[in-house]
Amino acid sequence: MLDGVRPTAGFDTSEVVRVIGEGDELWHRAAVDLLRWRVKTRSGFRVPGGAVATPGARLIVRAGILAWSVPEPVEVVAVVDEPSRVGFAYATRAGHPLDGEEAFVLDRTADGVIALTIRSRSRAAAYGPWRRAYPLLRIAQRVTRWRYLHALR
Repeated sequence: MLDGVRPTAGFDTSEVVRVIGEGDELWHRAAVDLLRWRVKTRSGFRVPGGAVATPGARLIVRAGILAWSVPEPVEVVAVVDEPSRVGFAYATRAGHPLDGEEAFVLDRTADGVIALTIRSRSRAAAYGPWRRAYPLLRIAQRVTRWRYLHALR
């Protein structure tokens, strides 16, 4: 998932990229922010305090929808922390409104340009009340992706 979204039968896939800037200062700040889930928290989600993306970490991210807080159980399945590449991917767990994976990756080119890539593969949850809401959740995903792309600038 960190290196691309492979089409899988029954899953909707997405990959979006945005240049967020350039320079060492932005790179270091954005890399720390990404691994500390700030791409999610700055997009309206709540993540347990002090969470750092670590392989195998299980946590419950909370999405706010109007007056409700929706729990989203996830597990971090991959982390990369290299000089010019930083990111993580998580898979949804039982109880999440969707079934799938999502990845956030920062890349820095040799000339210092920094880009954020967001990849996802999702489908309706296997069971539960969210299954019927999948078409609405797809719309929410598009809005959320836009927020993610602006979260680390």
